[in-house]
Amino acid sequence: MANIQSNFAQSDAYLSALIREVHATPVAPVIGRRGFFKLAGAGAAGLVLGFQLGDAAFAAENDAAADGAIQTMNAFIRVASNNTITIYSKCPEIGQGIKTSFGVIIADELDADWNHVVMEQADINPKVYGSQGAGGSTSIPRAWDQLRQAGAGAKAMLIAAAAKQWEVDPRQITARDSVLTHAASGKSATYGSLAAEAAKMPVPDAKGLKLKTRAEYRLIGKGFHGVDDPKVVTGQPLFGIDVQRPGMVYATYTKCPAAGGKVRSFNVDEIKAERGVIDAFALTGTGLMAEAMPGVAIIAKDTWSAFQAQKKLKVDWDLSEASQDSTSRFSEEAKKIAMSFPQKADENIGDVDKAFAAAAKTVEAYYEYPFAAHAPLEPMNTTAHWHDGIVEMWVPTQQPDRGLPSIAKAAGLPEDKIVLHQTRVGGGFGRRLVNDYACEAAAISRKVDGPVKLQWTREDDFAHDFYRPAGYHQFKGAIDGNGRLDAWREHFITFTADGKKEASGANLTDNIKFSIKAPNLRRGTTMFPLRIPTGAWRAPGDNAQVFAEQCFMHEMSSVAGRDHVEFLLEAVNRDVPELAPKDKSVNFSPKRVSDVIKMCADKAGWGKTAPKGSGLGLAWCYSHAGHVAQAVELSVDANKRIKIERIVVVLDVGPIIDMTGSQAQAQGASTDALSTAMGLKINIENGRIKELNYNAYPVLRMPFAPMTIDAYFIQSDNPPTGMGEPAFPALAAALGNAIFAATGERVRRLPLRDLGYSLAI
Repeated sequence: MANIQSNFAQSDAYLSALIREVHATPVAPVIGRRGFFKLAGAGAAGLVLGFQLGDAAFAAENDAAADGAIQTMNAFIRVASNNTITIYSKCPEIGQGIKTSFGVIIADELDADWNHVVMEQADINPKVYGSQGAGGSTSIPRAWDQLRQAGAGAKAMLIAAAAKQWEVDPRQITARDSVLTHAASGKSATYGSLAAEAAKMPVPDAKGLKLKTRAEYRLIGKGFHGVDDPKVVTGQPLFGIDVQRPGMVYATYTKCPAAGGKVRSFNVDEIKAERGVIDAFALTGTGLMAEAMPGVAIIAKDTWSAFQAQKKLKVDWDLSEASQDSTSRFSEEAKKIAMSFPQKADENIGDVDKAFAAAAKTVEAYYEYPFAAHAPLEPMNTTAHWHDGIVEMWVPTQQPDRGLPSIAKAAGLPEDKIVLHQTRVGGGFGRRLVNDYACEAAAISRKVDGPVKLQWTREDDFAHDFYRPAGYHQFKGAIDGNGRLDAWREHFITFTADGKKEASGANLTDNIKFSIKAPNLRRGTTMFPLRIPTGAWRAPGDNAQVFAEQCFMHEMSSVAGRDHVEFLLEAVNRDVPELAPKDKSVNFSPKRVSDVIKMCADKAGWGKTAPKGSGLGLAWCYSHAGHVAQAVELSVDANKRIKIERIVVVLDVGPIIDMTGSQAQAQGASTDALSTAMGLKINIENGRIKELNYNAYPVLRMPFAPMTIDAYFIQSDNPPTGMGEPAFPALAAALGNAIFAATGERVRRLPLRDLGYSLAI
């Protein structure tokens, strides 16, 4: 039985909770230009070894190497003569364990001794590393082949160096734990002793590299402690909020509380007279919410002085183009129009009207869920230093390479004049896919002599998020004479920012579109105009849409009088060619779905008799290339207090890289999903956010966290996907289905606290 607290140190929440502002600089080691090389293909899945060739200075440096000198094998790997291997993680570490997993992937192909591996954060250089983002559980699948080729390529060069030195056939040399051995001659050598010669070997052709099969892995699949864990738990400076630079000053940036407002004027003289304040000025920015909106910057000697001055700021806002959005109005209007199906359908498969006319039974239901904030524990921040014609920045971002163009635009400089250092991120969940805070810091730094740290307050974070959009679903389903799903009609009510397409994160996801396998299906969309910015939020779209879809599936199986698991398995295996993924690279598989559902049902004890007031619910999803089923076992008392007895999650995400980290992600995502379903909601009135801190946004507290979350994995040779998203979406649906099983009450609206539910300790 897996206890959630036993691995909680691996989760975003615990790692982020240990952030503290100490005076040191967490600058990732910078690999100098002599440590980089001409690339051999920089595609996302291509070979990015780029071994350095023809650099006389580097060669001389290697020739003069003494004990401990480092040989750069490729852009990812450095080997010291003392056999220490440094591996550079190219993507941001946001608590998802990617810095550990990337190292494991490379070290396995390299056949390195993990005890002598040191992981470091690479600086931002997409020309060398290719994509360097983290989001959508894409880091592993995008880098999988690239990292394995980097490890295998470096090993091939080491073997080539040994073969040349020993005058033997390289095919007779074996590698293990950073040692090469030639059994016939009895010769052996450490990687460190061969590194200098290996660095001179020709770059191996990616096509000629033999990568390991799953049966040959020595590291992949085992459990590891996070490489940064000792530093995190001892409070060492790793995060953006920790950055300190000599002579640094501190900034706040105040934007209109209603999105889209502009600065007319502010009490500049009063603010400049405040204790510790150095300067205050208004910026027009770029006018784009994803970059730099108009606002007022306050520069001070320390964060406290900046925050205190910000409280006394009085801004005359031009609200002519500001948001007047209202969540209460959206909810009322959605209910009014829900039954009026759009004239033009987005999808129309089979003959829906005929199926409803001939149905043995029909079911109708209306579901809704609210806006939600990302609320990472580390508020947005960036340190920027304008000097020598460049802007040097330390940024806790999920998308540094994608952010370069917008940061350069805000700074008024070409992209090659922006130098980004990636820091560890104290929680992202999709919020830091947008680099608005970095753009603001770049713009502010133009007016500051020396380095400046822009630090948002908690209230800034809540007021200026890129929120998960709310959604409203009107369903109607038909059951045929055999108790099978025969027709599905769905009116999806969502939001648009431009009047043409759905706002960011507000579209019905492709995963949903081909996972509901009804032979007669019709979907239509109505969009409300929205000024409040929205964006990707952990498991974008799926995070709430799966709740509505999978709970309605349970409604239909109940009306059909069928076992829910049997009903799901039959539905997912229906042959509806029109609902097959259009993109052939999509790995959706009804068999893999069936396998996770069956295992989840088995592990959860599906079919057992439950005491009165207790229930077991199950749901599944295909999310971010992961096939997942979740079950929730609970009891509900007369006061609607829910006691979570157990959560079971079964995942097929391909080969597991780090078992400990993967279990922690499955547990963490399940806990986060429970927290969101129970209590999280953002209300907007007159374009202003009502919830501005955790006191009004009740993230799950430790005493209420489920004690037992059992995670199981079906490992396969399918390409791996990430673990940050897949275990989130199905939890809310399983929770809602379990509540119905325990009480007979349908849950069609989130969060549950609005319906009077709470969690018992």
